[in-house]
Amino acid sequence: MRSLFIIIILCVILMSCERKSGRKFVNTKSQQTTQGSKTENSLRRNDASNTSSKEKKTLSGPEIFEKYNSAVFMIFTSDGVTSFQGSGFFVSGEGVAASNYHVFKGTTKGLENIKLTDGRVLKIKEVIGYDENLDYIIFSVDIGRKKVTYIPLCSSNSKVGDKAYAIGSPRGLENTFSSGEISQIRNENILQISVPIDHGSSGGALINQYGEAIGITTAGLDESGANLNFAMSISVLKKYRIF
Repeated sequence: MRSLFIIIILCVILMSCERKSGRKFVNTKSQQTTQGSKTENSLRRNDASNTSSKEKKTLSGPEIFEKYNSAVFMIFTSDGVTSFQGSGFFVSGEGVAASNYHVFKGTTKGLENIKLTDGRVLKIKEVIGYDENLDYIIFSVDIGRKKVTYIPLCSSNSKVGDKAYAIGSPRGLENTFSSGEISQIRNENILQISVPIDHGSSGGALINQYGEAIGITTAGLDESGANLNFAMSISVLKKYRIF
């Protein structure tokens, strides 16, 4: 029943009134859902994220952007004819990253490009796991020997009223910063947010006031005047042992 609820909510969010934060068309094969991969146990656990929120330092919006801007990147994909643009972010210094599954759905493997804030364009090294129903994908980027800035994942549950910040590339505007609150929690995996997002924001980072990733910005309702936007909770990545 829970899975059916999630699917229904996602269908309403992603299919009706168009996907406001869906991948952006730059111009004018899908795989089966998997629940994990052989490499998931090799990812390093971030024990620091288990610290009680009472012991964490609250960061301002400017501090969060300055600290984690370079951890978020643009994703360019193509089906061989049409190009698309979305967002993604690093969740480990070794180049493990997360985004929305629909950013890649229906596109051609090998045509993906990851554009970092320093101008480097990199390739995906390996897909670690994904789930089409929960709309996430986790993969490693070929970053070479140099480690990257990453956003630690939050191990606690978000609450309605919590402050939230998003970094993504709506309409191709690279690494746009916006803020708002958690408006409601729709089932344990879907966060309704007042944080503004738009086409091209899909796969971007939703960050709490402690500088931890709490979600993956996913979709919004174009025809709603109520600022109805949604993110997948970062808890969907828990089984990959990167907390």
